[in-house]
Amino acid sequence: MKKYLRLILEVLLGLLLAGAIAFGYWSYSGKKHIQHELADATEVRDEAQEEVDKLAQELEEAKEKLAKTEPAAVQMAAMRGSFENGVVLQDYEAFIKSLKGPMTSERQLGLGALRMLSKGAEDPDTVSAFEKALEMAEWSSRLKSICAAQNALVAAGQKVKVLSDCAEAAEKKGHGKKHAHWDYSGEMGPQHWGDEFPTCGNGQKQAPLNIVGPFEKSKDVLTVNYKEGPLKLLNNGHTIQVNVEPGSTLKINKAVYNLLQFHFHRPSEEQIDGKPMAMVAHFVHKSDDGKLAVVGVLLNEGKEHPLIKTLWDKAPRSEGPEVTVAGVKINPQDLLPASLSHYSYEGSLTTPPCTEGVTFYILKTTVDIGKKQVNDFPFKHNARPVQPANGRKISAN
Repeated sequence: MKKYLRLILEVLLGLLLAGAIAFGYWSYSGKKHIQHELADATEVRDEAQEEVDKLAQELEEAKEKLAKTEPAAVQMAAMRGSFENGVVLQDYEAFIKSLKGPMTSERQLGLGALRMLSKGAEDPDTVSAFEKALEMAEWSSRLKSICAAQNALVAAGQKVKVLSDCAEAAEKKGHGKKHAHWDYSGEMGPQHWGDEFPTCGNGQKQAPLNIVGPFEKSKDVLTVNYKEGPLKLLNNGHTIQVNVEPGSTLKINKAVYNLLQFHFHRPSEEQIDGKPMAMVAHFVHKSDDGKLAVVGVLLNEGKEHPLIKTLWDKAPRSEGPEVTVAGVKINPQDLLPASLSHYSYEGSLTTPPCTEGVTFYILKTTVDIGKKQVNDFPFKHNARPVQPANGRKISAN
């Protein structure tokens, strides 16, 4: 009996010892697991604290910016409150209707501003006024109007890609680096102009065209009366442009147009039966009621042209402001052929914003320009591709 009791006690002690060993192992494993969890939790806590500190810093910066803009916001609210009754808007609309001159981009811009103050950015007429101001703006001389209209459309919640030039002017940052707003190749080439200037992509009467028959009979008679004047040259980053003093005119039948400027494209933007010339000179005219007419002179490789020599010798080689060449006078008529027989069609500006309503007269007689003069032109390629005719007829005389 004692023998069996001893055996039972030894078995129980063995079991108790095994249990103690197992409990000790489990306890040790649990502590190691807890230690790992605590380490992970500490790491997460530290990362969260860093994020909180970062957000706190951003919040302080935002508060500082808000404090700076608050006075302007208060002033704007007060200004808008004074315009909400719509009386000033009505007076301005009546004033615009009473004017005999054309509706300019600046007037459209002012109208849009008053509508935004009186009716708010959600009003369709507000957006329409700014869009019309953008469409009417002439790029070479209306950059400020374009910037104002684009920035206003953005403020009105429209999805408009603002030109880099406008963004830089708004931020008032002079980093010395100028970005192209549009170009003739790459991401800002003609195929992408419509992203910033809708008419370039959606217009149905775009220029240039491929001049190909059959032609309708043109009834227009051109009479040129250009005057000698000082040489004013501009390299605008896209072409060489010659600005002309008032007094030079183009008469189309009985309508008189004033010559504003002429500039060059290489190769010619217009094509004859699918073939471009070496270059083209576009003479841009405007009537008193705001209509635009462009006379195109096709330049063919041949003899050197004396006027081109003067222009190229004096032209700025890089983009910059207008330069008046002291002691040099030119007559734009020296670049025209003797005959003004032409092809004619309704088109648009061939550069952004591609405004339509421009009548083109492409002269049939070409003018010679030296091969070296073609190669010396500062821009190797600055011609927009020909555009779809979309049913337009081309006239000829």
